[in-house]
Amino acid sequence: MKKEYSYIDSVHRDGRIWNIGMMIALLMFPVSVALIFGASPDWKALALGLVATAPMYWAVGAIETITFTPMLGAGGSYLSFVTGNISNLKLPCAINALEQNAVSVNTEEGEIISTIAIATSSIVTTVIVILGVIAIVPLTPVLESPMLAPAFEQMLPALFGGLGVAFVSKNWKIAVAPVILMLIGFIFVPALNAGTVGIMVPVSVVFTIAVARILYKKGAL
Repeated sequence: MKKEYSYIDSVHRDGRIWNIGMMIALLMFPVSVALIFGASPDWKALALGLVATAPMYWAVGAIETITFTPMLGAGGSYLSFVTGNISNLKLPCAINALEQNAVSVNTEEGEIISTIAIATSSIVTTVIVILGVIAIVPLTPVLESPMLAPAFEQMLPALFGGLGVAFVSKNWKIAVAPVILMLIGFIFVPALNAGTVGIMVPVSVVFTIAVARILYKKGAL
């Protein structure tokens, strides 16, 4: 008798298959290069490098999985962790799609909408990257123009500013806490910079949840 799978069961089944497949495909590239060119890495240096850096990435990976999965849903999480750029692109796209359709990611409808939004984002990103690669040579003089440099520096702040206003306006009492935390952190802690965003996002999420719970207990929400 053929086993019947629910939608969420099929998501986990296919997600595991494709994620493991992508992991193997990504690891096969350096292996293929080593075999084709008869070159191998300095295994001692590689081991020392992994010991110094891998634990940080394992910790960030574990934190991001716990933090992002409840917001992205199962299908969205499998897809996002393969395509990457979650906090900057996939998460805002998923949350906006859920908000526009007034559904929760914990429902089957929310799962589907989140997955479609992230898949669309991934396709659009891939197409833009392809077009960028094709057009980079003729457009390089224009893009490197001193006149346009200030505009390019403000692209990300403008994007996240627009998203931030939309979310802050919905519940400013909760939004104040993470904003103050990030301002204090990035202003007074020199070690924090653009490279630490992957760590600070989960920290901000945990901090916001804790503050929201305190406010709720005190009847402020």
